[in-house]
Amino acid sequence: MKKLSIIIPAYNEGKTIISLLQKVVNVSLIYGIQKEIVIVNDCSQDATAELVKEYLATHADESITLVQQEKNQGKGAAIRKGLEHITGDYIIIQDADLEYEPEDYNILLEVFVKENRKVLYGSRFLNSKNRHSYQSFYIGGRLVTLFTNLLFCQHLTDEPTCYKLFDAAFLRSIFLRCDGFEFCPEVTAKVAKRGIKIKEVPINYYPRSIEDGKKIKWTDGLAAIWALIKYRFVN
Repeated sequence: MKKLSIIIPAYNEGKTIISLLQKVVNVSLIYGIQKEIVIVNDCSQDATAELVKEYLATHADESITLVQQEKNQGKGAAIRKGLEHITGDYIIIQDADLEYEPEDYNILLEVFVKENRKVLYGSRFLNSKNRHSYQSFYIGGRLVTLFTNLLFCQHLTDEPTCYKLFDAAFLRSIFLRCDGFEFCPEVTAKVAKRGIKIKEVPINYYPRSIEDGKKIKWTDGLAAIWALIKYRFVN
């Protein structure tokens, strides 16, 4: 029986973490694939950890693990910590907000399993029904994707997407250094340097505003481009 490990890095997501967690729990995966959920609380200053603990107390039959970071280190560090605790055959990253739809796991898994892939990305831009909250984020995402394609001979439409699905053994074979949002460009660069052409499938996207807690900034886009350039030439 195959298993999907869902890594949820969370920092100050008390407003959405339980709704998101319930959505993930409710998803019934295709092909009889089982789920395990690993939440990495990145030293949140709000009630994120307490809310998750309360949820776990009433859902003991679910395969959910809460991992606590001793200090706030960033999304990349949280993902790396999560990788130490997963036991599944496949891995997907899930942001703790409600921008992405967990039901879309099946869209990715169907292609991933049928085509025996090591990596598959879910693209927000391939779904024409999606809207985007800020023009600056839209342009930034497109720019990062353009640099990715130029530097690594890919044909991506959405490099910064959260929904990146991996074969677990393959992802573990990649040495990651990231701490913050540079997880995406680093892992994409290192996948591409393995000679893999990354395929995408359309997914749904429900952007939130800065007022609602969106954390990424325009400077993260610059950091992503720098990471792409750096990992083009170093491992």
